[in-house]
Amino acid sequence: MTKTKRLKPLTVLKSVGPKLVPFFKTVAIFFVLFGQEERSSIFFCIVKCLPVVSLIAFVLLHGMSLDECYRYSRRILVGLVFSAIGDAFLVWKHSFMNFEMGLLSFAIAQTMYARAFGWRPLKPYAGTVFLFVGLSVYSYLQMYLTGIMSYLAPFYLTLICTMAWRAVARVQFYDDLWTWTKLCGCIGAVCFMVSDLVIAINMFAFSVPFSHQIIMLTYYAAQFGISLSVVDSQADELIRVQSNEPFRSKQKAG
Repeated sequence: MTKTKRLKPLTVLKSVGPKLVPFFKTVAIFFVLFGQEERSSIFFCIVKCLPVVSLIAFVLLHGMSLDECYRYSRRILVGLVFSAIGDAFLVWKHSFMNFEMGLLSFAIAQTMYARAFGWRPLKPYAGTVFLFVGLSVYSYLQMYLTGIMSYLAPFYLTLICTMAWRAVARVQFYDDLWTWTKLCGCIGAVCFMVSDLVIAINMFAFSVPFSHQIIMLTYYAAQFGISLSVVDSQADELIRVQSNEPFRSKQKAG
């Protein structure tokens, strides 16, 4: 088998860098205009959603089709779309059912991200760590949860812990072409957990100092890392398909 030539992360980043400029600009605009507090207005909603919309454009510009090689990118794209919808609902989270609808939108996003990350390798030890984290967070928050949130919170917590587990499980520390993009997805998933944890504590338990800044900074970092993981994902999917072909051939022969 011919060894694939390794491209340096810096080389790849230079090629995709121009496509990421709108994201960095819209994040800067958000923190300049609304870095101190959030507001319930259409203008705030637009500015808040623009960074994720720019990442949607980044994923699309990086390549998209119905081919199996783009399966990973398609699932990340759907996750970003539902994240933007969730962002819009949470702008007016104190209105009737808006918080619940935002939570549902992000639950779909977490499901799509977890499906994109896949189930191989399984790495049960990493899963055990996230299980412990999830149970610890829930055991702390359950005393503050009432009504429908007593059901939705553990459901969403399960999803995001699963998503983070699958992102971490993808990272393989050896000299291959795609490790750095998988690491970006891993860091993004962990940042997503931090962002949602601060939201939950700030909303249900006690007021977290600088919660708005922490939530939005880790959230945008999370979506950035997960979106950046689509770079070279087509080649990764192609190798996965090719590696499964001998197994399928043996099944057919049997």
